[in-house]
Amino acid sequence: MSAFRAPSSAPREDPNSRPRQDASDVRSKSASRIRSVVLAYSGGLDTSIIIPWLRENYDCEVVAMVGDVGQGDDYDAVREKALRTGASKVFVEDLREEFITQYLWKAVQAGAIYEGKYLLGTSLARPVLARRQVEVALACGADALAHGCTGKGNDQVRFELTYKALAPHLKVIAPWREWSIKSREDAIDYAKAHDVSVPVTKKEPYSRDQNIWHLSHEGGPLETKLGEPPEDAWKLTRSPHQAPDRETEVAISFEAGAPIAVDGKKVGPVALLEELNVLAGQNGVGRTDLVENRLVGIKSHGAYETPAGTLLQAAHHELEALCLDRETFHYKQHVALRYAELVYYGQWFTPLREALDSFVETTQRNVTGTVTLGLYKGNVRVLDRQSPFSLYDTSIAGFTMGADYNQQDAEGFINILGLPIKLAAAKNSGAWGAAPGASEESTLRRRK
Repeated sequence: MSAFRAPSSAPREDPNSRPRQDASDVRSKSASRIRSVVLAYSGGLDTSIIIPWLRENYDCEVVAMVGDVGQGDDYDAVREKALRTGASKVFVEDLREEFITQYLWKAVQAGAIYEGKYLLGTSLARPVLARRQVEVALACGADALAHGCTGKGNDQVRFELTYKALAPHLKVIAPWREWSIKSREDAIDYAKAHDVSVPVTKKEPYSRDQNIWHLSHEGGPLETKLGEPPEDAWKLTRSPHQAPDRETEVAISFEAGAPIAVDGKKVGPVALLEELNVLAGQNGVGRTDLVENRLVGIKSHGAYETPAGTLLQAAHHELEALCLDRETFHYKQHVALRYAELVYYGQWFTPLREALDSFVETTQRNVTGTVTLGLYKGNVRVLDRQSPFSLYDTSIAGFTMGADYNQQDAEGFINILGLPIKLAAAKNSGAWGAAPGASEESTLRRRK
């Protein structure tokens, strides 16, 4: 696997900062013919046929950029396939640790979950892939960037907003918005006509996207049936009916909101996710059947498997409940909703996302500790939660009346809190709190 190193114009110190370029490097090429394009390449159906299509329609050099975000592909085979179908160069980039620490962990710390269910597996992977694609394009002196996203989906927005943030001078080629191919069946036919092997067939036309965080399934029967996805659609998780009959316990430790250990053993971010993916998957944990609102205004039906992510979000939420004060905990729920929208909408490289990260980072200073979860046939429950920064105080939390809590203080608190209610009630002649029948009598008196 090659390890591409970005040029000085695209620094690697902060994966979320926008590369700076000299003014002389940013020049318009809109009037010139495209000579070289860097394609975000996966080896799937769409990008497999894009290489020959670009060569046919643009007569240009095609450089393939393959980003390893934990999808587990045979990258030697992917490289060979790209070269065989017409790519002049192939860059295979190991982005797993960057993806986890600079994108996934930030989403966990923010509590970002789109529409209450989607853990943003695809959404979070797009900016890290598009960023590296831009870096490769700048290093190679390419004229354009290309992707395999359809004109109906969210991913086209996620890739192209990243392009605009990092390299607005580069042209963008989106074949799905240009060619005459209208369906996956058409794409399969095109592949056969050009002798391009593809990983799908007309009998199983699922569109899948996998990384170390999740595996998504769209298309096929999911487009026409809104009920439970077929069992054969799932790949990472065991059916809850086939999961072990005994509960599995796992302890997850965090430091400043970031996962650091499983069952007391510190491991790197990649190993941590791999271990939790297996453990949760074996117990049928991490399945989501979702009808979601796409950014483009379409509702779509998809099936998502996020085994490790389900455990981490659950454990992190419980730790925050223990360590954050009420006002911060409640306000952070508003931030989590907006953060999830920004990620889903492809607005990662924006001032607002960076500003929200600053807020979230401050809230995570004391989110350190361990949460123990019980996994049983698709369900997750909390067995224990411990933190040196816990705000739970047994001396005042119980029913026993101790010296640390003066019950007489409650009267003044209630009076102040209830003052607006009392004033509003007075203006409404006490009707809100009147005894049954009293409001009717008052109304009759006013009519007389």
